[in-house]
Amino acid sequence: MAGTIQRIAATLLALAAPACTGIGACAGPAPLDDAAMEALYAASNRLPDGPLSVFHLGHSLVGRDMPAMLAQLAGAGHEHASQLGWGASLKAHWGDAEIHGFAQENAHPRFRDAGQAVDSGDYDAIVLTEMVEIRDAIRHHASPDYLARWAGRAWRANPEVEVYLYETWHNIDDPEGWLARIDRDSATYWEGEILRRALAADGMERPIRVIPAGPVFARFVREAAARGGVDGVARTEDLFARTEDGGQDTIHVNDLGAYLAALTHYAVLYRRSPVGLPAELLRADGTDAVAPGPEAARLMQEVVWEIVSAHPRTGVDADRPERLTESE
Repeated sequence: MAGTIQRIAATLLALAAPACTGIGACAGPAPLDDAAMEALYAASNRLPDGPLSVFHLGHSLVGRDMPAMLAQLAGAGHEHASQLGWGASLKAHWGDAEIHGFAQENAHPRFRDAGQAVDSGDYDAIVLTEMVEIRDAIRHHASPDYLARWAGRAWRANPEVEVYLYETWHNIDDPEGWLARIDRDSATYWEGEILRRALAADGMERPIRVIPAGPVFARFVREAAARGGVDGVARTEDLFARTEDGGQDTIHVNDLGAYLAALTHYAVLYRRSPVGLPAELLRADGTDAVAPGPEAARLMQEVVWEIVSAHPRTGVDADRPERLTESE
């Protein structure tokens, strides 16, 4: 059963939706071309002038611990809430398919109904993510259409809100290769089939920023391996959880993976380098999370800023000064 929840949920959701003949066949309008994308993303984002209120919509690759870690990294005043499900798609959260695992995933004080949350206009940022397998999401669950729907709904409720697409990953035992999938899927599916098609929909005149966790994970794994490991982190598996019977969970992260994802969210949402931020944090339930060692933590922070500041869809300026550590 190790790491199968996402696959089961994806299969169940896929069976409930009509099949398309190709990846983009049910995806709506043609994707924006390069010139249109560059024009849309040309404006630089301003730095937030204070703590943010963030709503997370997704599934267990959001989880409870990552948003809690993000709140600690951001500091006093940061607020967050979420609606999750087992491998839930944007379509399911909209109400057009069943959200499996709804009761289990939302049994916590930070839950808020997604429709109420987005319609309230209470949030500075709405972070959306799609189910994986990402190709199934596009083929069977009209990912671009529902991304555009959620973004438009958020902007109608609050014209100042920023909307983000949280780019995740897939099973680490993927037969096509985990790193190869991230390298290909980022441009081909997350941007090419989902983001560009969503932004081509009527009324989509603002950018949806990207939180590129998948590329960050890939870069960190490669760098750690090239160094022969850092503080005991040497393989992809070192970022992922173990099942109750001790087996390898192939999709859900452990505390180290949650920390790396939280750093990525911090860098994009706050438009600041995470270099120098603390590594010893609490889980959502208040217990101590396993912290990366100092070398691993520093490498994570540097990799995050390297990827986020160079990514053309994050809204982060590449030449913005990095956060300084206390010693500097």
